[in-house]
This record gives sequence, structure tokens and C-alpha cells, in this order.
Amino acid sequence: MNPIRLNTLLNLPYPLVLASQSPRRSALLKHVGFEFSTVVPDVDEDAVPTDGAPSTYVEHLALLKAQRGTSMIAHDAIVIGSDTTVVLDGKVLNKPVDADDACRMLRMLSGRTHTVYTGLALATRSASPRSVCTSRSTDVTFRELSDDEIAAYVATGSPLDKAGAYGIQDDFGAVFVSSVHGCYYTIVGLPLELLYTTLRSFVAEERA
Repeated sequence: MNPIRLNTLLNLPYPLVLASQSPRRSALLKHVGFEFSTVVPDVDEDAVPTDGAPSTYVEHLALLKAQRGTSMIAHDAIVIGSDTTVVLDGKVLNKPVDADDACRMLRMLSGRTHTVYTGLALATRSASPRSVCTSRSTDVTFRELSDDEIAAYVATGSPLDKAGAYGIQDDFGAVFVSSVHGCYYTIVGLPLELLYTTLRSFVAEERA
């Protein structure tokens, strides 16, 4: 069976670049058939205030990453930036600072419903640079977690590089989730349908 090559299907005018060091985002792009290269943008996420709307926050960070990515390459390209955060009771839970902080976050999420926001941005390096940003949110409900379960998960080290101190794609983190309302890939960190349709519209406007 011949794989679908989405760069060709979408008739992308430039190569695709992912501005992220996340192996999860790279794996998702490869999974659906995109061809791309990667850069790792240097963006100080802590410098961006979190007191506004969560969607605005993740869109702003995604755009910063995409725009920074365009400055790191020497050829025309469409650069993808993305950022994900977890919000509980209006409070943003980004990556934990250490194991104790990860335990604290997981205790907060235990038995509760929170919202995962992922921002998505596209920016071009071209003669006429353009950019666009959007976002999607998904509600996630955790079952009640025991202290032993939290300690065992944090001891793996996996939660330390993830917003909200968990990854739904992790072997053990997945069993914390009792229900999901919305796009699963938003939780993982790259809403694929949103990326595809945004890219399609972006390219159509580029050619108009």
C-alpha cells in the first residue's frame, strides 16, 4: 500500500519545518504522512504572562516558536509552532519544576476535570512572510489517583517535561484518564485535523 504524502496532497509551496524538540509532535506528523525537518526554537516560555485567556496564551507561544523557527533556516519554508498547557479552575499548569511539583499537580488533577489547550501557528520564511495562529481545547477527566500511583509515575521521570505533569500517550499516564471530551491529539500536543485544515487554508491564501 502506497502511503499518502500530505505535502503533495496539499500542494505545499515550500518545505515544511516543525519548530519543536518534542518527539511526540514529530511522531504525529510522520504518522499521518507529512515530510518535514525540525528546528528547536529558543523561546522563554516563562516570560509570557499566563493571566489572560488560555487560548490566547498558547496561540502566542505557538506563534513565537514558529516565527523564531523561520529565523533559524536559510530557505523558504512553512514553519509549524505549537504549545500545550493544562488549565484547572482557571489556573495554568505548565511543566513542573521538579518531582515534588509534579506530584502536587497530579494530586490537583486527581478526580477532577481539566482542560488541555494547544495552540497552533504557521509562519512562512519567504519573499512575503505570512503567519496565522489558532487553538483547540479538550476536556479531560481523571479518576481518583492514589499517592502510590502518583509517586510511581513521577519516579519514571516522564511527567517532568509535560504540561500538567502527565502524558496521555504514556503507558502509565494513560490509565489516569477516565474520559475525554474533544480531540485526543490536542492532549498529545498537536491537533492533527486542525493542522491539516489550517495548512490547507493557508496554502490556498498563499496562492490566491
